[in-house]
Amino acid sequence: MLDWEVLFEADDEIVIGADKSAVPGITFVPVPEKKTVKNRLHIDLAPDDQAVEVERIIGLGARRVDIGQRADVSRVLPADPEGNEFCVLTPKNSLID
Repeated sequence: MLDWEVLFEADDEIVIGADKSAVPGITFVPVPEKKTVKNRLHIDLAPDDQAVEVERIIGLGARRVDIGQRADVSRVLPADPEGNEFCVLTPKNSLID
């Protein structure tokens, strides 16, 4: 989804990053239990175009979820195929100027 590359992979972890010179990467460590409660870590994405990004993510296997989020908040809440929720926000271009 982030278009990053796998920097390291083993049976018990995987590390991804923008490229091999980008530090730090993100390490994912699987656990045997299924998700039963709210995620302890929540990722927010701030793309250039929210609608286009949501459709791209859905095409990659995510699905929209409803956890009772407020309708007046400008974010979309998808979940990955394992049910981990994350937000796709409206563009943050005004923060970059």
